[in-house]
Amino acid sequence: MTGTAGRIVLLLAVGALGLAGCGAPNPRPGAPATVTETSVSVQPPAEASTPTSTVARLVTVPDVSGMNHQAAQDAMQAAGLYNLREVDGTGKGRMLVADRNWVQTGQDPAPGTKVAADAVITLTAVKIGEK
Repeated sequence: MTGTAGRIVLLLAVGALGLAGCGAPNPRPGAPATVTETSVSVQPPAEASTPTSTVARLVTVPDVSGMNHQAAQDAMQAAGLYNLREVDGTGKGRMLVADRNWVQTGQDPAPGTKVAADAVITLTAVKIGEK
């Protein structure tokens, strides 16, 4: 074959050989098939940027001194403060497990301070009856 017909046959043969190398191999009858896993990471579409205020919402820290620790936590959360840290006021490093058995002896930042809603609020307490 010569000319255009020969070139077409040659191109078809080369194309068929190229396709034979694509994809999973053709296993022998009875042989296990080869499986390839692929993971794909999909990023959500970027939202249109809208101008936002650069002023953070400030929250006034409530006064929880002398309160039961559970009530102090509730008061902080009612004010919009959720990033609460608990400290044993005796310095023994105990965990405040039963919150109702503890009484507030200190807080940081001080009551009345204006803070960002995500600010860390440290609540210091001792077990009821301890000093």
